[in-house]
Amino acid sequence: MAMKQLTSEKPIRYITMTTLAVVLAAALLATPRSAPAEQDESIAVLRNLGRAFSSIYQKTSPAVVGIKAERKVSAQSPSYQMPNDDLWEWFFRRQAPQQERAPRRQYSQTAQGSGFIISADGYILTNNHLVGEAQKVEVELQDERKFTARIIGSDPESDVAVIKIDAQDLPYIETADSDKLEVGEWVIAIGSPFGLKSTLTAGIVSATGRSNVGLTTYENFIQTDAAINFGNSGGPLIDLDGKAVGINSAILGPSGNIGIGFAIPINMARNIFEQLRDTGEIVRGFLGVLPQDIDADMAKMFGLENGKGVAITEVTPESAAAKAGFKHNDIILELDGKGVSSASEFRARIARYKPGEKVDITVWRDGKRTTLTPTLDKRPSPRELAQGSMPPEVDLGFTVQDLTDELAKGLGLEGERGVVVDGVDAGSPAEKAGITPGVLIKEVNRKPVRNVREFNRAVTEVKDQGKVMLLVKRDQTTFFVLLPIEE
Repeated sequence: MAMKQLTSEKPIRYITMTTLAVVLAAALLATPRSAPAEQDESIAVLRNLGRAFSSIYQKTSPAVVGIKAERKVSAQSPSYQMPNDDLWEWFFRRQAPQQERAPRRQYSQTAQGSGFIISADGYILTNNHLVGEAQKVEVELQDERKFTARIIGSDPESDVAVIKIDAQDLPYIETADSDKLEVGEWVIAIGSPFGLKSTLTAGIVSATGRSNVGLTTYENFIQTDAAINFGNSGGPLIDLDGKAVGINSAILGPSGNIGIGFAIPINMARNIFEQLRDTGEIVRGFLGVLPQDIDADMAKMFGLENGKGVAITEVTPESAAAKAGFKHNDIILELDGKGVSSASEFRARIARYKPGEKVDITVWRDGKRTTLTPTLDKRPSPRELAQGSMPPEVDLGFTVQDLTDELAKGLGLEGERGVVVDGVDAGSPAEKAGITPGVLIKEVNRKPVRNVREFNRAVTEVKDQGKVMLLVKRDQTTFFVLLPIEE
């Protein structure tokens, strides 16, 4: 299976660590013979580095597994297909058919990737995008034994999945504290790229806390230049102590490694694993604020000189944040004594706490530092978050959802802002006015809306008027629609 990819850039040739070692060794051998001692010492350093990699490989590779995930996929005759048919089918699956469609046929699709054993009794960490919707998962160990695995659970919001095989006394990889990982440290990736089992590549940590990649809800990725290719999904990223610091998850590039790979921090993955193993579900802490990244210039406008922090643009009523006294325009500086550098990082760290836990959050307000201690709520489901706060008595004859990056690409709405119609009542004024699934709503009563919550609030504000004016975009046409508000 292809790993998650981010761009459509053309492949670029990069010098691998092996090639680099050869070049360095050749350069050392080509130095003047007047310095044989320095030569021998430098070559010894390279040899020792290679031996270190080999030692780590011998220790950890028996716990790295190959995974084949089989799923059932349905398809229509090409003559009946719409553009991006899979996306449309997913997006509108709640709707009654608008027209007769051709019969769909089912076929099996097999994806390949990697995983690694983290306990002697057969628990395995891998990626959700590899096994999340699979009907059958087969695991092959390094000794060529094969097992049918059971899916314990998966989490699309972090791209972590847990599977288990029925075996005992298995080799396993210990986990490190990924919060202590530093840029520049050596790391090793082991997996089965292109089906080539137990392949090792090495590199360094290029960055930590990498967010805004557009892959998952909770992004706090480790970036590495260790070569990661198709089939490495789910394999471990390992430190020099032979412990897992991450799960390889994504690459930047359309057809293989170009020196930019991403791994899920093992601390996040371990939290997901423990919840799925113990309860079978994911429960996350929830503060109830809408955070936004700020740059140095924006920070100065708030009176901050160092430029680090996250702005609160909205506080959810009755949330943990509201009860603790958080305010719009507060700048979050620290979470439990550790600095906060991005909105994505802050969301991911809050999610690692359990509902009911208290956390200390330091904010910048009116030129001084203030520490607040909220008791976190339970995070609503993604669907509950999307539904917002629209009163049940308000009925426009259609439903909407947030415009995600995936939907924007599939619907040709890249760069747009608003909410997308995902269902329309038959015979309603909305349907008669040309509102159909896939239509983008940009404004409510000339007020721009960015998400479902803002849309619901704007509609609620004008419900007593009995009518609402919407600015909508359908295909390439933007126009106003005036609809009655039914109660």
